[in-house]
Amino acid sequence: MGSHEEHDQSDEGHDHGHHHHHHGDGEPDNHLEPIEARVRALETILTEKGLIDPAAIDAIVDTYQNDVGPRNGAAAVAKAWTNPGFAAWLAADATEAIASLGFVGRQGEHMQAVFNTPEVHNVVVCTLCSCYPWPVLGLPPVWYKSPPYRSRVVMEPRAVLAEFGLELPAGTEVRVWDSTAELRYLVIPMRPDGTDGWSADELAELVSRDSMIGTAVAASPKPAEAIG
Repeated sequence: MGSHEEHDQSDEGHDHGHHHHHHGDGEPDNHLEPIEARVRALETILTEKGLIDPAAIDAIVDTYQNDVGPRNGAAAVAKAWTNPGFAAWLAADATEAIASLGFVGRQGEHMQAVFNTPEVHNVVVCTLCSCYPWPVLGLPPVWYKSPPYRSRVVMEPRAVLAEFGLELPAGTEVRVWDSTAELRYLVIPMRPDGTDGWSADELAELVSRDSMIGTAVAASPKPAEAIG
């Protein structure tokens, strides 16, 4: 199925059905994909020559990582909340549904949407490297690529989510989805209460990057904004 349920923590359960990445054995945890390595080398050369300002680059990266990139995913989530037909399409074929919004590109060729419900909360990880759906989420956060997150969220998802400030009801099942080179996941958080009548653009403002990874939920509307 591609997911690890929170109660299945044995090595055997963790490996069962896992689609392995196509990376060589023994590669370090800080492995960079070829394009990342080239970008890093070019940035170093340009910085040394005084042609770019590292602070300016960091600001651009931060904007794309936290604002511009995740806005694509937020638009898809908001449309799923407001359009049952699109939500059904997203559940059946996320790749095509997302592409219909114009969000395509490298690392988004094969997508699966997983929907949060009151009974099930989904969270995404890549245990072997840092596979991530760039077209809908932008650049992956540093913590997503870190070995502690990649290992612990599978074995103790509730503890990890609590460290992000997310406390789930005891009866909620946690499913951990392991992204691979072949398939990447997008969490569709639950629509917050008090948003009846909101437009898709208004709803998208409540959807954060972390809520589409599963380490957070969609923001609740401020009291003055809530309707009904």
